[in-house]
Parts: sequence; C-alpha cells; structure tokens
Amino acid sequence: MPDQLAVTAEPLGTAGIDRRPRRALFLAGLVITVVFVNACLFGLLGVLLQPGMDLQHGLLAVLYVGPVLAIQLLYFSRPAIRLDTRLAKATLGVQTGLAYLPVLHFDEALTSLTTIAAGSSLLILRPRVGWPVFTTLIAATSWILWFYADSALGATIDTISAVVYGLVTYLLTWLARLVNELHQARTELARRAVAEQRLAFAKDLHDLLGLGLSAISLKGELVHRLLRKSPRRAREELAEITGIAQRTLSDVRSVARGYRELSLDKESRTAVSLLSASNVAVRVDLEQVELPVKLRTLLAKVLREGVTNVLRYTGVQHCEIAVRAGEGRVALEIVHDGTAHEDVPAETAESLREVTDEVIGHGGTLSAGPDSAGRWRLHAELPVPEQADPAEAALARSPSHWSRIDARNVQWMLTAVFIAFGLSAMSRVFNLTGDGWRIALIAGPITALVTLQLAYFARPNVRLRSRRSYALLFVQACLVFLPLIPLGHAWVSLPSLFAGTALLVLPPIAGWAAFAATVAGPVLIRIDSGAGFLDAFNTFASQVNTGLMVFGLIWLTRLVTELGETRKRLAEVAVAEERLRFARDLHDLLGMSLSAIALKSELTSRIMDIDTTRASDELLEILGLTRQALTDVRSVASGYRELSLDKESRSAQAVLTAADVQVRLEMEHGDLPAPVRTVLAVVLRESVTNVLRHSKVERCEIAVRRVGNGVALDIVNDGVENGRPQNPDKPARVEVAGSGITNMSDRVAGLGGELTAGVEADGRFRLRAVVPV
Repeated sequence: MPDQLAVTAEPLGTAGIDRRPRRALFLAGLVITVVFVNACLFGLLGVLLQPGMDLQHGLLAVLYVGPVLAIQLLYFSRPAIRLDTRLAKATLGVQTGLAYLPVLHFDEALTSLTTIAAGSSLLILRPRVGWPVFTTLIAATSWILWFYADSALGATIDTISAVVYGLVTYLLTWLARLVNELHQARTELARRAVAEQRLAFAKDLHDLLGLGLSAISLKGELVHRLLRKSPRRAREELAEITGIAQRTLSDVRSVARGYRELSLDKESRTAVSLLSASNVAVRVDLEQVELPVKLRTLLAKVLREGVTNVLRYTGVQHCEIAVRAGEGRVALEIVHDGTAHEDVPAETAESLREVTDEVIGHGGTLSAGPDSAGRWRLHAELPVPEQADPAEAALARSPSHWSRIDARNVQWMLTAVFIAFGLSAMSRVFNLTGDGWRIALIAGPITALVTLQLAYFARPNVRLRSRRSYALLFVQACLVFLPLIPLGHAWVSLPSLFAGTALLVLPPIAGWAAFAATVAGPVLIRIDSGAGFLDAFNTFASQVNTGLMVFGLIWLTRLVTELGETRKRLAEVAVAEERLRFARDLHDLLGMSLSAIALKSELTSRIMDIDTTRASDELLEILGLTRQALTDVRSVASGYRELSLDKESRSAQAVLTAADVQVRLEMEHGDLPAPVRTVLAVVLRESVTNVLRHSKVERCEIAVRRVGNGVALDIVNDGVENGRPQNPDKPARVEVAGSGITNMSDRVAGLGGELTAGVEADGRFRLRAVVPV
C-alpha cells in the first residue's frame, strides 16, 4: 500500500488531489466490512453448528445478527451520514437493544454484537458520555462472558477480545469518516485561512495607508478654504499634501513588496545552481523549520543577497549555507573562502544595507565580514514569533480538524489495542503449556513484537518504504516464525501483526501474498493438530481480522495525518495566492491615485497665484482622488471589485492632460465581460502611472479595439529616455523592470491573453494587451 499522500501545490478544486481520499474510503470500507462480517459470522456459525440446532432458532440467530450488522455497515460506517443527530442516537439505542437480546436464547455466543454496539457508542456520543457508556457496555459483555464461561482463563481471553473489538470498531469507523471530513473540508479551511490573511491586510492598510489618505483629505479641505484667504499657508499645506502622497506611495510599494512570498527552498536550489556553475563546491544544510511567511521570505532575500555577494569575490572554492533553528530563533549562515578584506567592500556594504535594515526591523541581527579563520561569514538571526500563520490559525479553529489532541488519543488507543493483542496471545499460552521455559520462549518474542510495532510501525511519521522498514519487517517475521521450530504445536505468536504490517511496507502484490501466506500458516498448523472445522475457521477469521485491523488502523492513522498536512498546505497555497492578489491590487489600484495626487498638488501649488479658479478645481479633483483611494483601500482588503474601463479611460485622460500631456483616446470595444473590463482597466491605470513617471512625455495615445475574437489595449507614448533602438528597422522587445509590468502580465495571462511592452521603430514606447473575449 502506498505510504505517503502526495502533497501538491495545485489550485484548489483540481482533481489531482481527489483520487487518494476516494480510494482510501473504498479500501477503508472494504476493511471495515470484512472485519465486522467476520466477527459476526464466527459467532453466527458457532450458533448454527451447535448440536440439535433447529431451523427456527437458526433463523432467529440470523435475524439478530442481520439488523445489528446492517446498522453498523449501512448507517454508522457511511462517512456522508451525520452522527450528531437524534436519529443517530435513537439508532444506537435500537442497535444496543438488538445486540443484547440474543443472550436470552444463545447465551454468550453472539457477544460480538455487543462489542460492536460498545464501539458505536464512542462514535456517536460525546466523549464525556461515550466513554462511560462504552465502559458500561463492555462491563456488561464481560459479565455475560464470565457467567457462561467454562474457565476463568477463557473468560479473560474473551473479555480482552471484547475490549479490542470495541476499540477497533470505533477507531476504524472514526478514522474512515475523518478521511472523508478532511477531504471535504479542505476548501473551507482555505477560506478560513484567507479570511485570517485579510485581517492582516486590513491592519496593514489601516496602519500604513488609512492615516495618510485621511490626512490628505483633511488638508485638501483646509487648502480649499485657505485658497483665497491665505495663499501662503495654502501653499505650505499643499507642500505637505505632496509629501504625504509621496510617502504613502512609498508605503504602498513597501507593503506590496513585503507581501510577495519567496521560497527558501527554491532560493537555496538557485544558489546551488549559480555557485556550481561558477565552479564553487557548495554544501547546503537547511533544517526544516515551520516559519511564518514573512520570515521565510526575509530569509530567502538574505540568502539571495548573500549568494550574490559570494559571486563578487575571487578565488572562492568552497561555500557553506546553513539554516538552523532553536530556542525561538532561526539563523542563516553563509561562509566561503574567497579573498577576505579588512573592510567590507563598498558594493557589498551597499547591497546588504537594505536587507540588514529589514532584518533589524524584524528584531533580528545581521553581520557580515571575515571570521577568525580568514573566511567570509554572513550571519543573520531572527526571532520566531509565537503567532501562527493564518493557515495554522484556521486549522486550529476548524471544528473537525486533526489536532494534536486527536493524534494523542489515537496513539494511546492504538497502544491499548496492540498491548491487548499481546495479552490475548499470552493468555492462550497457558491453555497449551505449563512449562516455564516454553512460556518464556513465547513471552519474549511477543513482547518484542508489540514493542517493535508501537515504537516503529505504528508511528505515523515513519517512512515505511525504506530499507530500515524492510529490515525491521524481516526482524518481525523472525520473531513471529522462528519460535515455531522449538515449540511445534505449542507455538503461540502474533502472525497477524506481520500480516498487517506486510501490507503497509511491501508493494501491493508482495504484501497481499505475504498476508495470505501468513494467514494460511496458523490455519494449517491447527488442522494438522486435529482441529475441527469451527476451530480452523476461528483461527482463519481471527488472523484475517487482526491482520486487517493492524493494516487498517495504522494506514488510516497515517492517511489522516498526511491529509491534515495536505489541508494545511492547501491553506498555505490559498494564503499565498491571496497575498499575491493583495500585493498586485494594492500596487495597481493605489499607485496611479497617489501619483496623481502628488502631481496635482504640485500643479496646484504652481498655478494658485495665476489662476485661482483652476487651482480650486484641481483641489476638488485631489479630494475626489483621495476618496477614491480610500475606497480602493477597502476594496483591496475585502476582495476584487469590478472596475469600469470607460471611467478609467476618462480618469487617465484627465490626469495626463493635467500633466501637460497631449492625449488621444479611442474606445471602440463594445460590450465586454466584467473580468475583461476589470483587467484592462487595471492595465490602463498602471500604464498611465508608468507614463507619469517619465518627465519627457509629450504625447500619449490610448486605444481599445476589437481584434478577431478578442480585444486589444494599446498605450503608446514618446517618453522613452533611452531614445531609438539600435536597429531602427526592427522593433525591440524589452524587459521592463519593476513589479508593475509583471503584475499586469500576470493579470492578462490569467484570462488567456498576452501582454507585450517595448520600444517601437519610431522610438515610442508601446504597451499592448490582447485578451480573448
């Protein structure tokens, strides 16, 4: 059986992660069915094969077993049915009553039904009620077994078996249901994680942008009143508006950069590739540490900058990169043997200054320089905050989550089940022999088997498909079968532990072959010793059931753990996508507004002495832009909003005209879907923001036209500072630095379109976005 669940970074809703839980539910249902049917069938055969059994009593036994088994398989074991309802509790009462009625006619023969009812009580009732009910039902079953038992030893064995079957009934059914719940709830967890992240967005927006925009709005109102009364003071206030707008725009870019997540693993692989290509021997030691996104991103930036500096040195032959964590801190260290300097090189000092400030801003330290051995060492250390990531917080509050408490409960119940297996086996020893040497020879391997199972194979984080697992499985086989040589027919062991573990460790064909051979061995030994059909079937059913229990319990525990990790990863992916969306929207929606506010403030300051009326109009536009920016802040935090392409085009025309740019606008797009309009509006807004950054722009053309089955947005301006391309006969495609073009390209590509930007043959800069409709 596969021992790991593939964790992928596919978008939510893809089918790539759906197949395993569905196969798991099918296989879990099959295991549950076989275990329960075997348990009931053995008791039923014991009744039907009694001497003197008539047809009437045989049918009565079937009528007792059928409803109890049907309720368990068709109702309680179906993952899609809710068990926290009054109907489920009433059905439990019916099942319990039917389970104990056979005692009136068949004594203890059908007590397997009462153990199933006991396990179901844990499944349906709350723990504070379920455990007392479970204990009561098991105690009642134990009393029945002791009352009708031929010997105390036999009653003890049967009581231990009743406890085991009760716990297994609960564990198998609950784990199978949990697989389904975890699978179904993965999207809800992602929503919760995104909601947590949006709270962080709202806080950042309020702290960094809300105050600045509110101040601009208030000062704009003040300037409007002072425009005619006190021009000098109005000019001072306008200068402050310009400064606030510029600082706020800087904050927007800072926040947008901060919310772009970098991967520490990816950066380390890139570092190894770069250094290896430079003939540098690299040794990387990255300790797997759960870190918040911001911390991971910052460490990745430090690693990128550190490796860039390594490449600036000569004579570097060896480089070591290590990330280690402990005592609430995480450290990144980069050491190389390049030519050391007494002082930090100017280029290196300049490049490290920005990342050093970020590290200090997070409460950490960063040092770079030669160490005592003459090697260059960069050491960054950061505190790890106790606050969990949004994915962790959402996981902790998920009502059906696979928590540490759940894991502990399952582990102690698994421990109890395996210890009970060992005690049951040891109880049977005393029926076969009173020889102390033989008892010791059996007790030693059984103790070792249970210990090995609990210490290694039952641990959910153990890698089962490994050389160590194969070796320990061989050790387990030796502990099971080697005592057979000296003991012969007195042999008692736990071959079902090996059978169930073989299904987990070995490939499917080999695992099932080993399972079949292990189950058949004890049956053949029993037949060879003169056992009858019922005893042989008892041995067969016991081995099959116990082997499937071992396999089902461990496999489902591992699967639930892995699905829990997958849910967490899916939530992290959703959070990362939301962070990117936030950074992109923050940059795209607010960049132009803040640039326009700063530009209009400067313009108003220049013309207020010349044309007071126009200055007043510009102030009103500043106030309008400020209110729009505040609205955009709220829209970024709450989700996507639909933008108007026509409105954005008119706004772009007004802003460019105010900057003394001649604008030609051509809008011939017809009716467009809302997503297309919004994306083109954002591209237009961001492009105009870029145009405003060039002081040499005199003309700008904006056109939206239908092209075939799509629509094209063209923005052409003459503000390219680098002049004409080297080859005037061929337009040049250029890579434009900055996040704006990347954001726009990502948006357009998300709709199946294409965005290009470059210098035309006539020296003008053209940005073109084509989106299919």
